[in-house]
Amino acid sequence: MNKEKEGSLLLGLVALLAVVIVVALVGVFALQPEETLIQGESEATEYRVSGKVPGRIEMFLYEEGDQVHKGDTLVIIYSPEVEAKKEQALAARDMAEAVNQKAKNGAQREQITGAYELYQKAKAGEEIYRKSYERVQRLYDKGVVSAQKRDEVEAQYKAATATVRAARSQYDMALSGARVEDKAAAEAQVARVDAILKEVAAAEAERYLLSPCDGEVSELFPKVGELVGQGSPVMAIVDLNDVWFTFSVREDMLSRFAVGSAIEVRIPALGETCYPLTVTHIKAMGTYATWRSTKQNGGYDVRTFDVKCRPLAQIPNLRPGMTALVVEN
Repeated sequence: MNKEKEGSLLLGLVALLAVVIVVALVGVFALQPEETLIQGESEATEYRVSGKVPGRIEMFLYEEGDQVHKGDTLVIIYSPEVEAKKEQALAARDMAEAVNQKAKNGAQREQITGAYELYQKAKAGEEIYRKSYERVQRLYDKGVVSAQKRDEVEAQYKAATATVRAARSQYDMALSGARVEDKAAAEAQVARVDAILKEVAAAEAERYLLSPCDGEVSELFPKVGELVGQGSPVMAIVDLNDVWFTFSVREDMLSRFAVGSAIEVRIPALGETCYPLTVTHIKAMGTYATWRSTKQNGGYDVRTFDVKCRPLAQIPNLRPGMTALVVEN
């Protein structure tokens, strides 16, 4: 009987010892610090395509996802203001040429008649712009139109008034005959109108928005027919040949991310392959990204840094926004 009790006691001690060993092993593994996973994402250079001329979207020549090349025409903008300025400039060019020719050849009856007709034409144009300005001014007073639109119409009205004065001056010159100074002034007027025509041609060219680089259309902002202002973004082009990665790293883990050092990352979207990167830039993030210490003694606040890395070689099928995981050495 004593032997049976001794055997049972020994068996219990062995079982207890086994339990203690298992609990100790579980505690050891449980207390080991977890491996910190550093996660980032890929980014690429993006260009916002915008125009200098306000107007309405007439046509998109490319859609989202299309590949484009530098210099390709992407968007056509319809701008009635540019068309109107072009017509005004062409009319002014005809008038300036007529005046210049008259100054060279002397005033003929036909030239006097032509100058008078141009003067009458300018007056008619001024009357139209005056009515347009008064109508827009009333709408502006009611808050219907913007100050910019009112200013544009006012500028057109003033330009028309100036055109009337110039036409009247040329008509008076035709009546009195041209002097040497008048001939020089006529030639200068032609040169001035030529400069205006160049300016109008430059504005007309701005109706066609060109691609600044080889890339992919990532986003279209307005729709066809919508009004866009000067400098408003119309389309976004992403340059897939200029891709990098950004990681948010605590400063107590920053030692392995020195500028110029090499790291490896795994991109889950592209499989288990590891890709080498080079650290190119490090900068501190704002105070919102600071890890605050919870210890009263021996703890300190840890800043977070933005780490920028570039791949050593082009990574096939890499897209902006893909997750990248730093591989532990």
